[in-house]
Amino acid sequence: MTAGEPVTAGEPVTAGEPVTAGPAGDGGSPPVDDFASHVLDVVDSIPPGRVMSYGDIAEYLGAGRGPRQVGRVMAVYGGAVAWWRVIHADGTPAPGHDSVALEHYLAEGTPLRSARPPVRVDMRRARWPGPSRHP
Repeated sequence: MTAGEPVTAGEPVTAGEPVTAGPAGDGGSPPVDDFASHVLDVVDSIPPGRVMSYGDIAEYLGAGRGPRQVGRVMAVYGGAVAWWRVIHADGTPAPGHDSVALEHYLAEGTPLRSARPPVRVDMRRARWPGPSRHP
């Protein structure tokens, strides 16, 4: 990948790398900043069948930012990662994405509380604590 190329699903994003997340009306999304890169790295590390909430990611990163900032990163760049693995604290996926998220949950064996709208992941069983930190 070179600077300015769109990020595609499965491609790693390096902190500070000036890439865009794909087409937008203005010619592309803004460059990926360090916080966004870290969010995307965490999302990339969530194993199939597991999830983290927006707040879990914010807490894990400890960058003084909250769930809304993680949500903003996901709204702008989330198509490049397994977005369905990042959900609300109540176990629901991003609004309007229930049916597509459900397909992924079923394929990955994600524990569910409800497969009918509103789709709800069983957070007690599916929550992932985040990548291990090495001292």
